[in-house]
Amino acid sequence: MLNKLFRVESFKIGEGAISGYIACFLAFLSFLGVIAFHFPQYLTTPELRASYDTDVIRQIMFIALVISGSLGLLNFVRNKNKRLGAFAWVFILATISLGAHQVEVGDFESAKYYLGLDWFILDLLGSTLIFIFIEKIIPHKKEQVIFRDEWKGDLNHFFVNHLIIGFVLLLTNQFVHKGLAWMVIEDVQLFVNAMPFALQVFAVILSADLFQYFTHRAYHEIPFFWRFHAVHHSAKKMDWLAGSRQHILELIVTRCLVLTPIFVLGFSKTVIDIYVITVGLQAVFNHANVRINFGWLQYIMVTPQFHHWHHSSDKAAIDRNYAAHFSFIDYLLGTAVKGQKEWPDEYGVVGDYMPLGMWRQQLFPFRKNGKSN
Repeated sequence: MLNKLFRVESFKIGEGAISGYIACFLAFLSFLGVIAFHFPQYLTTPELRASYDTDVIRQIMFIALVISGSLGLLNFVRNKNKRLGAFAWVFILATISLGAHQVEVGDFESAKYYLGLDWFILDLLGSTLIFIFIEKIIPHKKEQVIFRDEWKGDLNHFFVNHLIIGFVLLLTNQFVHKGLAWMVIEDVQLFVNAMPFALQVFAVILSADLFQYFTHRAYHEIPFFWRFHAVHHSAKKMDWLAGSRQHILELIVTRCLVLTPIFVLGFSKTVIDIYVITVGLQAVFNHANVRINFGWLQYIMVTPQFHHWHHSSDKAAIDRNYAAHFSFIDYLLGTAVKGQKEWPDEYGVVGDYMPLGMWRQQLFPFRKNGKSN
């Protein structure tokens, strides 16, 4: 069904595809939202719930239903191909039948195990509104379409990685707070918290990036670890969604290790929140299909151009540009790509041996005939 529904590869004004896809997108997210309203203790993230206003979410859902209903009806009435309009209205009616934005949420206790459905909805909505718009305004590759090859597999990665956030947070909290408590030195934490706020923000990003750098480098230079990291590098086209292609075990290990200095040094919650927002935005932005000239800043901070070279299958770019935030780390340690043209032409793993589809890619590292670096 999805293969037939989402077979449009390019958009032209007046054909109804744009309105149809927007209707389907908003209707589906509204449906997921009403499910989360009914089972918040199991489907929402405690840390995220504390950061948003439920009444605002209700208003957003109502607006989304109005827009998707109007566009879906328009698409259904005016176009010969009525799949998109019908698909949108199926989810609109399902959402309304479940109470839509008027579902009452009483007091509840957070479950020990939960799925991050609210994280998925808000992140997908925000990412598509921001990054698809940017990619269309200032694209690196103008010919690349929104629904490029393998986008559905990457959306599945995005979906699963967000849903298991509760499990990932539980594991990382166990690892960091119980396994690393012996490393905590109170005087060091007092010194860190006494630093000026701006310096603390710089320190938390730098310390996390240093741990991320060496972890990332190990993924590339140790064949066994590369089998997991190759999943991330197998994307042959770069856009905001490509960064979501990641093996679950790599996701867990990386988060545990990157959180180590943050916990040991004792940064405040406000500083950590700024780091989380920064890493989220920069991770998506640096994979995006955007062309921006950052000038001399590219030698200090990681930019899309810098990270695109990390994903290049060009021989000169293999095992280079490891940093996630500060590119000067690679320049200082001699692992930055140098002397290349402005942008790479090809992406992906050399040999293009990664299978298609999220589940096959998750199983790939355990295959006997899987290739190493």
